[in-house]
Amino acid sequence: MKPIQSTTDYKFSHALTGPYLPTPGKAPGWPFAGIGHWMIDVNAASENWVRGLREWRTEHLIRIGFDDAIYRRKELQWSQRNFVHALLMVEDRFFYDATTGRYTVDRYLDDLEQRYGGIDSVLIWYIYPNIGVDDRNQFDLIDDLPGGIDGIAKVVDDFHRRGVKVFLPTMPWDNGTRPRTRRDWEIMAEFVKATGADGINGDTYSGVPRAFFDACDAVGRPVVLEPESTAQAGDHILTWNVQSWSKKIPTEVVPVVAKLKWLEPRHIINIENRWSRERNNDLQHAFFNGIGYVAWENVWGIWNGITPRDAETIRRVATLQREFAALLVSAEWTPYEKTLQAGVFASRFPGKGVTLWTVVNRNEYAVDGPQLPVVHAEGTKYYDAWHGTPLSPRVADGRATCAFALEPRGFGAVVALEKGAQLDGLDAFLELMATLARKPLQSFCEQWRPLPQRMTAIDSTKRAAGAPAGMVKIPAGEFDFTVQGIEIEGQTWDGLDVQYPWESSARRFHHHRLKMDAFFIDECPVTNAGFKQFLDATAYRPADARNFLRHWSGQAPRAGWERKPVTWVSLEDARAYAAWAGKRLPHEWEWQYAAQGADGRAYPWGNDWDAARAPAIVLDREMPAPDDVDAHPGGASPFGVLDLVGNVWQWTSEFADEHTRAAILRGGTAYQPQTSHWYFPQAYRLDQHGKLLLMAPCKDRSAGIGFRCVVDA
Repeated sequence: MKPIQSTTDYKFSHALTGPYLPTPGKAPGWPFAGIGHWMIDVNAASENWVRGLREWRTEHLIRIGFDDAIYRRKELQWSQRNFVHALLMVEDRFFYDATTGRYTVDRYLDDLEQRYGGIDSVLIWYIYPNIGVDDRNQFDLIDDLPGGIDGIAKVVDDFHRRGVKVFLPTMPWDNGTRPRTRRDWEIMAEFVKATGADGINGDTYSGVPRAFFDACDAVGRPVVLEPESTAQAGDHILTWNVQSWSKKIPTEVVPVVAKLKWLEPRHIINIENRWSRERNNDLQHAFFNGIGYVAWENVWGIWNGITPRDAETIRRVATLQREFAALLVSAEWTPYEKTLQAGVFASRFPGKGVTLWTVVNRNEYAVDGPQLPVVHAEGTKYYDAWHGTPLSPRVADGRATCAFALEPRGFGAVVALEKGAQLDGLDAFLELMATLARKPLQSFCEQWRPLPQRMTAIDSTKRAAGAPAGMVKIPAGEFDFTVQGIEIEGQTWDGLDVQYPWESSARRFHHHRLKMDAFFIDECPVTNAGFKQFLDATAYRPADARNFLRHWSGQAPRAGWERKPVTWVSLEDARAYAAWAGKRLPHEWEWQYAAQGADGRAYPWGNDWDAARAPAIVLDREMPAPDDVDAHPGGASPFGVLDLVGNVWQWTSEFADEHTRAAILRGGTAYQPQTSHWYFPQAYRLDQHGKLLLMAPCKDRSAGIGFRCVVDA
């Protein structure tokens, strides 16, 4: 294996790289990745490699016309110490209490501080995966949060009070919902100014366009731009994207160098690996590169919790990074410092009179003894910063050899203070790290577990001997309840979708033989006229009235809408109607049995889609009016139940775990927004269901969701 010997070799190999740089000691084009890594001698190759890398950086910054003016702006330099970043789903129950109708920022942050030491910034996520259930666009959805823009401004204030910076999201792929009248960056600048947010996250942006920065700057609120990646946009975006996410961290023994961080050491990348259940590799790369981590657990309502061991690793890594943040953006950062143990790698971050080395052990076994030989100057003091203890290195031939212990797949750090140098707070920091180090990381649990879910109970109704008006009897019987969730992401994870009472955990695919008692179900979904009768009889008014019956004209349905299914009603509104009517909402399997019968058919009328038996599919950006509930008699189920598929989604069962509530929607709508596969997908087939994340009635209500009721027989 030929190590890279020259700048020319390096430049050639770099043409093939993406967000990471090739490692020293590995020849360009080496075809057997993962085979023979024990032959790579990083120590022998690193000196030439780093020299060539520095030459390439000088040239490349010229080629991309790099200007560091934004990095020098004091009001944005907080990004250079943004080491722990979280994506926050607004539906997370630790963030919003649906019972009291209040945001609970302190509860959310207290939990993170207790588990892994807290965060430096947060991305408030309120769009995907629910977007597309109706025609509200990404910008409409922030208005529909509890309290609207003003409510989010108060949330931002609460985060700021705790020292946490706030990002808002934007996404270029949302061009199938309701058209907006202004450009995206103009709207985002308005949101940033109104809420006091500190940054913009560009979902799927390979470099957020400069227009977003300029628009925010023009309204007096400069922001940190945070693209999801930079692989396609080109390195020139480094000039105004002072932060980014990075994905797909290689798992080879030799850790890689993050390209943008190398080009501009003040550019803090946050490593994002949301589906990883074991985060050690990501955290070692963050530590080696002097960059941050995305502590993301609530992934679109699927809980991918950080294990206690990884949580404690985040706490210790971030504690050290925050203490030495000024060194981690050093222009003289040098990766692949010489080490004395195989499989151990170090980076050097020098400053004025003080130097930090971060060390990672890529071996599966502990490594003790001499680790790091460093150039020594008389009077220099050394500290094991990971364990919080002084070091007494062996000094010979102008070098100090530092010895310390590294756990399997563990971390280490050395701080050197030159004679006369001072570091404020060093003693307190060392004492803290010594306290943390008393319990080895290996002693913390590393087992990942899905969160258990529970299904919200539905109380039985008073039993009816005969079919109430407008209802159809569904006879007792047995059927195979076979259904799958249509979530866009999550693959077939344990913990995805929902957990029925007979299952041990949530999962995408469900198959269970059920014995069904007889019940009555509404022949059609509840109509606007029917809901008007409920309001007239009860004067019902929800505590959270935002978007309630948004499609009505005043206190009544629009003319001609009387026989259309009522929409813009929350799950709570539907339950209130059902209680008044002496009914209840259906369990999901009741809805499916009434739609499918016992033969497992794909649609209420049979196994083949028939467009004449359901509302016409609409691909326009604006949502169509639903059809009347009895407009498609040919779409009836084997029991004569109408309007089951393709008109409006229908509320059924609710599920909750510790962090997220969700409702199962059945039937789908005629509305199919185009331009992106990330819109809430349709589920016309009777063996598929949709899962809508629940937050608050104002956000949960939708033009695409109605309901029908059940009475026990």
